[in-house]
Amino acid sequence: MRRQWVKAHVDRDRGLGLRLTVASLAVALIMIPFSLLLVVAKMPVNGLDAGVAEDLHEYALAHPAVTRVLIVWTDLFGPWPWRVAVIAYAGWLLYKGAPRLAVWAVTTVTVGGLLGLALKIITARARPHLPDPVALAPGDSFPSGHAVSVTLGAGVIVLLILPRLPRWGRRVAWAVAWFLVLSVGYTRIALGVHWVSDVVAGIVLGAAVVAATAAGFETWRREQGRRPASPLAEGVDPESVKVTHDQS
Repeated sequence: MRRQWVKAHVDRDRGLGLRLTVASLAVALIMIPFSLLLVVAKMPVNGLDAGVAEDLHEYALAHPAVTRVLIVWTDLFGPWPWRVAVIAYAGWLLYKGAPRLAVWAVTTVTVGGLLGLALKIITARARPHLPDPVALAPGDSFPSGHAVSVTLGAGVIVLLILPRLPRWGRRVAWAVAWFLVLSVGYTRIALGVHWVSDVVAGIVLGAAVVAATAAGFETWRREQGRRPASPLAEGVDPESVKVTHDQS
């Protein structure tokens, strides 16, 4: 009996892992040709990228106090703080008896980060070269790693906490998440370390990965006989509130 119980749980976990893997691969197949097309045939965005970069760079040089605030903001909500936050939340979920939800969170952030890195290597786009730069960043430019990370991190955390929030609180959570995403993206352009298209691509990639893995998790939930749910409104696992509450 115990052996059958273990086998059933292993099979279910394999099903979840397969769903998340397939969803991530689907995003990769869509984003790689999209990115190549955008960078190789990027004539329509060249003028926008260059114009915005020059205008914001002039502003940054003329307003050093604002520039310092942007540097603090971009570091405070950079890739590593989001990774640490998601991993810490996943550890708490493991402790509270929600291992599959923890796997979803870590998988989403990890896969999204690796896809962003892969696209940087594939496209090898140079960062803006501006006179008297106010900030420097290593590596290639496209897509913006900060934009990918903040979109992944904010998206994952919001989808984890939604089941615990009232309806108005869910709207506030999404509003705060999008504010963080857009503000961090702005700092990367304003500091002259990324083009506009780098940030847009990073946000698109991050949102696509979160949406794909959330959809994969929802499909797995329904296969387990759970009621259909809307991840954007209820979170990726509405039942997690009861699980973590019972473990308290």
